Amino acid sequence: MADTRSDRAVTRRSSVFGGCALRRHQPLLALVGLACVGMGIAVAVLVPETDGPAWAMAVVGCLAAGLLLLARIGLALLRPGGGATP
Repeated sequence: MADTRSDRAVTRRSSVFGGCALRRHQPLLALVGLACVGMGIAVAVLVPETDGPAWAMAVVGCLAAGLLLLARIGLALLRPGGGATP
């Protein structure tokens, strides 16, 4: 028989580490996403373009990481139920 959630004993440790990280840490993840986007913009503005592909990859990587985090949070909020499922 499969071990289900109701079969396990609920301990303090399991209640702390259980659940969905997206639901519990949405504000923190949103700040990290905004920081990534801000870093991408700062790198694009402050670092000279003479570095070639490394400059472009740094900018695109920072922007992509930030936008992916923010998009994931936005999609979770738009989902029926108002967040990620546990």
